[in-house]
Amino acid sequence: MRASDFWRLMDDEFGSGYSRVLASSLVLAGVGGRTAVDALASGFQPRDVWLAMCEVQDVPPERRLGRDIKPAAN
Repeated sequence: MRASDFWRLMDDEFGSGYSRVLASSLVLAGVGGRTAVDALASGFQPRDVWLAMCEVQDVPPERRLGRDIKPAAN
């Protein structure tokens, strides 16, 4: 997972404004007691940060992969 995928998942699940608030203020035990922003800056994999966020925020397993993205029409 790339950082851009992390942010897309965050925006899809929490909304574009609130996702930034969560990422910069919510401390996640799953990434060593860091915020998502700090964890990404420290070199944690975006997937690990996303899963830590899902744990804390009780995101159901069926939504952890994000919304289906329709293929682009040619």
